[in-house]
Amino acid sequence: MPNAQNRGGASVGVLMHLEPWEADLIVTLRLWCSTPDGQARVWNEFAMTLPKGKATGEMRAFEELVSTVAHYAHRPLVRHSVGCACIGADEGVFAHLVRVASEGDLGEAAQVATLLVTAAQAERVALLAAQVGCARKSITRARLADRAARADNVIRLH
Repeated sequence: MPNAQNRGGASVGVLMHLEPWEADLIVTLRLWCSTPDGQARVWNEFAMTLPKGKATGEMRAFEELVSTVAHYAHRPLVRHSVGCACIGADEGVFAHLVRVASEGDLGEAAQVATLLVTAAQAERVALLAAQVGCARKSITRARLADRAARADNVIRLH
């Protein structure tokens, strides 16, 4: 019989098999839930990557999504450690929810949300997930573009 403490933590994949923005989303969730320093890192990434007028609103949407899911969850969500390469079942459902919502299928996203939260909160969670997904995609694109630009500036002698 599976241990109830591990429910939701079973490994269902690895981060490197996801789209970069989805892997970043899971790591961001882990960071946010880990420590106040992790939350500060998440705030800093939003502030440094998104336009000034947009960063605070997008961060608040992420914060609201995570707090709503945590508050109305059927049980505490299980997360792997920040540096873990695996994807836990709960993390996989969270990422799938955000993916489906950000692609515009809010009905399907609300159904997925019911795997995590009460039905009464599913629509709200789906709407927040759509906003969070779009923001996460923008942040990841900007971060990858910045990394590519810095790599282009490197002169290799051998």
